[in-house]
Amino acid sequence: MMVAWINRISARTVLVALLGGFALWNAGAAAYIIAKAELAQVLLEAAWQQTRAGETHVRPWNWADTWPLARLALPAQGADLIVLEGASVRNLAFGPGHLSSSPLPGESGNSVIIGHRDTHFAALEAVGRGDVVIVERSDRQLAYRVTDIAVVHESQVGILEDIGTDALTLITCYPFDAVDPGTSERYVVVAERVQDPDA
Repeated sequence: MMVAWINRISARTVLVALLGGFALWNAGAAAYIIAKAELAQVLLEAAWQQTRAGETHVRPWNWADTWPLARLALPAQGADLIVLEGASVRNLAFGPGHLSSSPLPGESGNSVIIGHRDTHFAALEAVGRGDVVIVERSDRQLAYRVTDIAVVHESQVGILEDIGTDALTLITCYPFDAVDPGTSERYVVVAERVQDPDA
């Protein structure tokens, strides 16, 4: 009887230890992703300052295949991010990325920037119509005002098209609190360029 009781406790203890270990592993993985995203922005800041000083294609670390393109600020949400050139999966781990097939911010057309919902673009959840988005390029600062917010299926690529005005489209996965990393919905924030953001 005593042996059966000890075996039952041992099996329960092993199960609890396994579940606890799994929970710690998941928490560690999530913390790693967030820490990497935040550290990358620190390293990108130095490369951005060199870009502002007139250097071009300044790589933030030796093996980088990208460079800081702009600084994006959402003042109402307290977000201040360095945007990378190129929206590859690898780049998005370090910061929001400019979709290379779209115009640069400030050029005629629809400039598209993509970011992860659980790190850099988490602030998009709090963005509202009328909010201001500031984009700083190495040569000038641009202001945009949010005109539309939508949730679309990933197959709706029309959101990438030129809408006839100087626009900035920010895209992230949706919903924001989803556990599954492979959701098919996208949260889209469209902002149009304005001359005076205070008007």
